Amino acid sequence: MTTSTSTGTQTTLGYFRWAFIVTIIGLILGGLLGWQMTGTIGGMATVFFICSVLAVLEISLSFDNAIVNANKLKDMTPVWQQRFLTWGIIIAVFGMRIIFPLLIVVIAAKIGPIDAIVLAAREPAEYARIMNEAHLPIAAFGGTFLMMVGLTYFFDHEKDVHWIEILEKNMARSASIKGIEIAVVLLLILLFSNLLEGEEATTFVYSAIYGLVTFLAVEVLGGLLDASQKTMSEAAKGGLGAFIYLEVLDASFSFDGVIGAFALTQNLFVIAIGLGIGAMYVRSMTIMLVEKGTLAEYRYLEHGAFYAILILSVIMYVQTLVHIPEVITGLGGATLIGISLWSSIRYNRREREEEERAARESVAENI
Repeated sequence: MTTSTSTGTQTTLGYFRWAFIVTIIGLILGGLLGWQMTGTIGGMATVFFICSVLAVLEISLSFDNAIVNANKLKDMTPVWQQRFLTWGIIIAVFGMRIIFPLLIVVIAAKIGPIDAIVLAAREPAEYARIMNEAHLPIAAFGGTFLMMVGLTYFFDHEKDVHWIEILEKNMARSASIKGIEIAVVLLLILLFSNLLEGEEATTFVYSAIYGLVTFLAVEVLGGLLDASQKTMSEAAKGGLGAFIYLEVLDASFSFDGVIGAFALTQNLFVIAIGLGIGAMYVRSMTIMLVEKGTLAEYRYLEHGAFYAILILSVIMYVQTLVHIPEVITGLGGATLIGISLWSSIRYNRREREEEERAARESVAENI
């Protein structure tokens, strides 16, 4: 990876260069779209504002995604890192923010892709209604996948760095019980399905099981692919399997943002612009975290991200029962990550003070 001799501030801003460029282009397109839709300055300003809010929403909901991506990327080869940060962002922006909502409508309304695009352009209210009706299975699927991601991190007998020690030490010890994280998820699926009724309960269970099976399939497939690549070439390890894992993970994070965006606007194209801008900042944060070694410098930052993932997964489950504003989801995750960052800074400060004290005592002994 390339290094920079710039100052810390300049280096940080440099990571967000493309995000700034995409922001400018996206907001200009949003303004033009608003003018084309309404023909008024007020309408143009409204769409411009909505695009800005959606970008902030995406960033707040996906900051923990950037940390988890960085955690996985640091062990990947430079070639696959670059592929994820180029191909992956194309899939994230166009696949999850445009094709995914269209695919939901195609399946739910049993219409063709072209008809879905026409529906989004001509009847945005009907398009939004279909998307909202699909929220329950999406929340069950995505919530289950993310829950497995979070629990797998904490139920790890090799994990020796603990933030909330009383909880994490016990979880690490319990990892010796094979399949304990799967058992926890299945119990929660049963619990929430009992709170639903009739067809909704059945849909929830099936969708959640699909989410669980998808996680296990990605884990198995990723292991097989990376193992086969490793036998062919040592330089190829940490490649395709990790890439697939990260893409499915990004998709799961995107569910909540895409659905939540319809609370602000029913226009698919405005949503794509706003969330696309946010996705570019998530990509920039991921690169910065990997290249600057931020995860190694702040030891509890990963913990905060994975706790945020667990909370998000539970919120997605709860959203099948009651509506929870996206601002609460975003602020909750950001707060946890902020607290973990603060804890990491305090730990680093204590370590430096202990090293300085040890150095002074060593000097005193030698006098």
